[in-house]
Amino acid sequence: MVDMLHRAVLHRKKNKRFVQKIKSKRKSELDRMFHQVHEQVFSKINCLDCANCCITTGPRITSSDITRISKSLHIKTKEFIQKYLRIDEDDDYVFQTLPCPFLGADKACMIYEARPKACRQYPHTDSPHQKKMLNLHLKNAEICPAVAQIFELLR
Repeated sequence: MVDMLHRAVLHRKKNKRFVQKIKSKRKSELDRMFHQVHEQVFSKINCLDCANCCITTGPRITSSDITRISKSLHIKTKEFIQKYLRIDEDDDYVFQTLPCPFLGADKACMIYEARPKACRQYPHTDSPHQKKMLNLHLKNAEICPAVAQIFELLR
């Protein structure tokens, strides 16, 4: 895992050039490319071996997330907000602390069934509209070994 992330940092310029090159591809072609390699990579990677996203990156927490997580914790939304959330510079709710307060010692999510939408969708390499995600993928390649590997395979 660390080797893959280290390589992503070393290949930052290559990845940027690659993104510039593929931006001209059709939306459907980019989606197909990313989705195919996403499936290949995630068939071999277990996120519980890493959890770097939960350790280093705070997701945006939506009002739906707040309601769902509060319900799963059997606490009022106001209590959840006060205990776990803060408002960031973009005026979004995020967790007060990193790593995620719900990351277990075994790197498993303690609220997995109720986890935030951003966590459910991370690292977004299987989402539609990959063209809109390319700059985010560049950042995530240095956080998520799967994204780093996806870039290596696509390059």
